[in-house]
Amino acid sequence: MRLVFASQNRHKMEEIKPLLPASIELLCLPDLGFTDEIPETSPTLAGNALQKAQFIFAKFKTPCFADDTGLEIAALDGRPGVYSARYAGENKSADDNIAKVLAELSGIENRNAEFKTVIALVGVGDTPLFFEGVVKGTITREKQGTHGFGYDPVFKPEGYTRTFAEMTLQEKNKLSHRARAVKKFADWVKNR
Repeated sequence: MRLVFASQNRHKMEEIKPLLPASIELLCLPDLGFTDEIPETSPTLAGNALQKAQFIFAKFKTPCFADDTGLEIAALDGRPGVYSARYAGENKSADDNIAKVLAELSGIENRNAEFKTVIALVGVGDTPLFFEGVVKGTITREKQGTHGFGYDPVFKPEGYTRTFAEMTLQEKNKLSHRARAVKKFADWVKNR
């Protein structure tokens, strides 16, 4: 099955590809020569994932999936949430986003958070399908580790002593929010 992942992010592609069955020919947007921005105007993760998948499906007429991920921090009333990638501004700087989160959490003891990924699949069947993955954890007081991307250096999953950025890709793939959503998606692909 040929499937387009509606993302420019090669890091996400590297995380997702090993989790999918070998029968999937996975393409991302650079493989298709697509470098434009995709609209993300929904107030929800599911809405943004669906909007991106539908946009690319309409353009390339190939089954497509997209994800949207948000970091939801309890003490910040669920922020940054759907705005996680551009929390500190439209330049989408991970360092700036992390700095803003750490500044907002300064002096706050409750550092509980969860990462949530929602995948929307279109072009297979009559209605879109959704797959969700969540991992709970805490926000550290400073950056730790050099692997991963986004908020990985400040997110420590529940039951672990290291942040996502201190884990190998293989370790992270066993428990991350994206891995959990992709596993549900991959299981659906295998069983269809």
